[in-house]
Amino acid sequence: MQKVENKVVVYKPNQKEIEEALKWNTWSKEVSSFEWFYHTKEKFYVVQGEVEVILDDGRKIHIKEGDMAIFERNVKCTWNVKKPIFKHYTFLE
Repeated sequence: MQKVENKVVVYKPNQKEIEEALKWNTWSKEVSSFEWFYHTKEKFYVVQGEVEVILDDGRKIHIKEGDMAIFERNVKCTWNVKKPIFKHYTFLE
């Protein structure tokens, strides 16, 4: 598990969590780099791909296929998509 207090948690979900996540909306992105701001708390499950997320304080989070991530509201970061990514996501607030 990767955890940055009050910002993000990344972990391996159990089968029940995966089954629920597969019902959520989907999003995909090619290899690229872009800035992002989470206006709302978001939870997502990565089906395919890999990304390095650099938080505004410089800390790096690695997220890849099979990971579940929760980003808190008001997190500013840069996404460096290393391998084309496909994820299921939902907003929690």
